[in-house]
Order: sequence, then structure tokens, then C-alpha cells
Amino acid sequence: MQRCNSVWSYEVFGTMGLVTRTRRSNAVNIQSSLFLAAIFLLPVFTCHSQALTNPAAPPPPIDLKPNPLATLSAFEPPANQPYELGRGDEITVEAIGRPELTAKHVIGPDGEITLPLVGSIKIADKTREEAAAQIQTALSAYYSGVTIAIAVDRYTSNQILLLGAVQHPGVMTFDKTPTLLEVVSRGGVQPDTPSTGGAGPKPAGVPEECLIYRGSETMVTVELKALLDEGSPLANMRLKRDDVVYVTGRTKYVSVLGQVTHPGNLQLENTSTLADLLAQVGGPTEKAGRNPDIQIIHRAGTHGSTRTQTVPFNTLLARNSFDLSLQSGDIIFVKESGFNGAAYTLEKIAPLINLFTVAAVLDQE
Repeated sequence: MQRCNSVWSYEVFGTMGLVTRTRRSNAVNIQSSLFLAAIFLLPVFTCHSQALTNPAAPPPPIDLKPNPLATLSAFEPPANQPYELGRGDEITVEAIGRPELTAKHVIGPDGEITLPLVGSIKIADKTREEAAAQIQTALSAYYSGVTIAIAVDRYTSNQILLLGAVQHPGVMTFDKTPTLLEVVSRGGVQPDTPSTGGAGPKPAGVPEECLIYRGSETMVTVELKALLDEGSPLANMRLKRDDVVYVTGRTKYVSVLGQVTHPGNLQLENTSTLADLLAQVGGPTEKAGRNPDIQIIHRAGTHGSTRTQTVPFNTLLARNSFDLSLQSGDIIFVKESGFNGAAYTLEKIAPLINLFTVAAVLDQE
């Protein structure tokens, strides 16, 4: 505004001089009038030009939260994604024209199989075509013109762990891409607890909410009933191998797993503490050691990352020990002490649960 005012003042003084000159000669009246009009219009064009060269600053961007449906869509794996071989899968490696090389194999916990001459080859997390090409390349150093094909005889690694307010929690194996509704329906939703004076438990329905853990840092919340009521295909979203599905209910639950006497789901009360929950499952076993590390995988929000805390057991026994704020959906895991903790499987203490599924959540050292 100050620059526009100064231009205006300069042109007005110039106009006054021109007006004085027009009084002296009628011959230049028309020219002076035209020039006078141009002079008066000049500030308008000057200010308009300044407005174009100095536009107003744009408003600050609005910080919007991610759309929950967009978050679920990004979380869902692509349709028709090729199956990747996993640990425990039973396969047949067929060598076309070389029957002596054709054999059945079980992919080991290290993701490898052993072949004559070649030795160990890691084929886990590869498609059948990728694994066949890798084996064919390895054998070509000893055999010419060999062609390899791989068939899956039994799928055992495509597993989902179901926990929470269900009738049949545990590990589920699928021979195709599992979906959320398949997992929940196979586990069976627990009937609602009746209110005081009720005739009995209410029939089981669709759970309001499910939590899906993927890896040690990712978790999404699925409002299952609302998605079904809306007819959204995300209600039956595809899952990935080693996902952990936690079905919440009106009763709050946490899962206590690992080196404890009686692993499983426990009801979470407002007064529940970590020490109380460990006492309810019989406490740590001998394999946990004298001061085992206790991992608490806290449930995240609607979208975002989970939060994992590690608490030494002796901390809970201290006189002025702190306690944690637990919520429904949290997972408590007591690790085995020493080197064997990395290879420990939960099958030794609970036939329903094994470490190969839970390992995706626990980020073992």
C-alpha cells in the first residue's frame, strides 16, 4: 500500500503541472486531457501489477488425519499375489529328464532345503517359479539341460494366529490367501455375557472390532460390524502370512504367552496389574530364568504403530516398582533366557500356539 500511495502522489503533481500548461494553449487541450486521463489511470494499473507480482500468501495446509478406509486398503495385500514358499511347507522338486534328482523336501526353519551335490539352498519367501530358477541355476554346474519344477504338496507355513474373544483361539493354516471373515468364523465368536437378571448368554454375533498385528510395529483396527453393515469389501480383507488377529469383545482381554505355566487369554479388569496377570498364569517357568525379560506389545490406535516395552521381571518385585497401563488387545510375552530364547517354540507349552507365527509380532533378538 505504501508503494501505491507514493506513485499516486508523484503522478498527481505531474498532472497539476500539465493542467497549468493546458491553460496556456487551447491547441494542446485535447492532448493534455488524454494525457491527464492516462496519468490518473496509471496508479490503478501500478497497484494491479503489484498485486499480481506479490500475491497474498496461501493459507497454511490443513493437517488431516488419514482416512481409515484408505489405511485398510493400503494394509491389504494385492489380490492374486503369487504364493511364496514358507518354512514347513512340503514340496516336490521335479527335475525333468533327471528322475534321480526328483525328490520331496520339507523347507526347514532356516528356510532351506538340501540337494545332492549342491548342498543347502534357501528358497523360503520365494515363489515357486523363483525357487525353481534358483535350483536350476545351482544344478546347471553339474548337469546340462536340466529343467526344474516345484509343486507344493502341503501348505503349513500360511498361518494366522487368532486371539481374543473367540471360542477356538490358536494357529490356523490355510492353503490359499486367508481372509478376515474366514479366520473369525473358524474361531467362533464368544457369546455376549448376559446382563444381570438375564436368562442366559446372548447369541454370538459379529464382533464390533478386530485388531490385526503385522510384524512388530504395525497394527490396524478394523471396525468389522460397521464395514459389514455398509457392505464394504474390506470387511473380508485379505491377510498375510503370520498376521495376528485379535478379536475384542465387551469383556476386555489380554494375551499372556511365552515361558509361563499356563499361557492364554486373561480377562482385564480396571485393577489388573502386570504382576497380577503373571500370577494368574502361574508365573514364569524355569526356562525363563531368574530375571526374564517381559515384552509388552501395546495396542496402537486406529492407525499407526504398536509400542513395545521390555520390563525386567525383578522390577515387578521391587517395593516401589512402577506398573504399566494395560488395555484390551495388549500381548504380554515372557522370553526364554539365554541363547535358546531365539529358537524357543511355544508349541512346547501350548499346542495351539507356535513361535513361527508369533515371531512376526515379537521381533526377536
